[in-house]
Amino acid sequence: MGTHTTIGLDLAKLVFSACEQDAVGRVRQRKDLRRVALAPWLAQLPAGTVVAMEACSGAHHWARRCLAYGLQPRLIAAQFVAPFRKSRTTKNDRNDAEAIATAARQGNMRFVPIKTVDQQARLAWHRVREGYKGEVLATSNRLRGLLAEFGVVMARNDPALLRTLNDDAIRADLPATLLDLLDQHAAHWRQLRERLAECDRQIAAQAKADRRCVRVQQLTGVGALTADAMVASVGNAREFKNGRQLSAWLGLVPTQHSSGGRAVLGEISCKGDGYLRTLLIQGARSSLQRAQAVAPERATPEQLWIRDLAGRLPFGKV
Repeated sequence: MGTHTTIGLDLAKLVFSACEQDAVGRVRQRKDLRRVALAPWLAQLPAGTVVAMEACSGAHHWARRCLAYGLQPRLIAAQFVAPFRKSRTTKNDRNDAEAIATAARQGNMRFVPIKTVDQQARLAWHRVREGYKGEVLATSNRLRGLLAEFGVVMARNDPALLRTLNDDAIRADLPATLLDLLDQHAAHWRQLRERLAECDRQIAAQAKADRRCVRVQQLTGVGALTADAMVASVGNAREFKNGRQLSAWLGLVPTQHSSGGRAVLGEISCKGDGYLRTLLIQGARSSLQRAQAVAPERATPEQLWIRDLAGRLPFGKV
């Protein structure tokens, strides 16, 4: 096995499939490995060997392990691997491993930056926070649905629901067997809201302690949540040549349907990190709404520019 060897590794929970290709792309061997055997096998590979993987769950962990063993990990987005699979109708682990190795050998292939342990730990708070958000909304909707079955309807906001749950007059008209159920769900709802608030405090503390987050928050429409997600997701921003590349990575640039010298631009591509893209778009919407609400004499030069754009273009384009 020489320094020009490329290994495609199809990641899994228990059984991993590896495909070794030589310098000209011929398959030299295939190997299936149990999870406990993967790390020892990687450790015995020659230093400098390229180990390619799809950017999926666990990929960054194994990429860091490869770096520790002196290997060269390459993470590839799944959509860039699919065209190199020999048969799109016959999908198995061995074909996937070969396609990954073939894709990694392309000179113009784009690779995913490897996240550090700190980046993944910080992003874990964001993922858990999103889960709590969904659970809070689902629980509150369940409470509203239960109350609506007995003719109790309130405004669609949390304070109104809290007032209704604590209203003795409303509780007196409800069946006694329902009150215990409502109390249990209300306690669960409050607990979820507390955990969501704890996530917000932790993320705010992370952003305050990181000077990069402090700099990012100087941008219009960017708060602690967006700044922390940006820094943790992007990592080393110098890997992008300019801001347009970063925008393309986030899916914030228009799709192209160009041919014969005629360029046709469509809607934004929506590729990349959907969570970070959503935060940035929400921040932009908030900035636009703020610029339209502020009095002209109190508006900043940037807000005046935004107001001028809003007078000429649709809301989404602005």
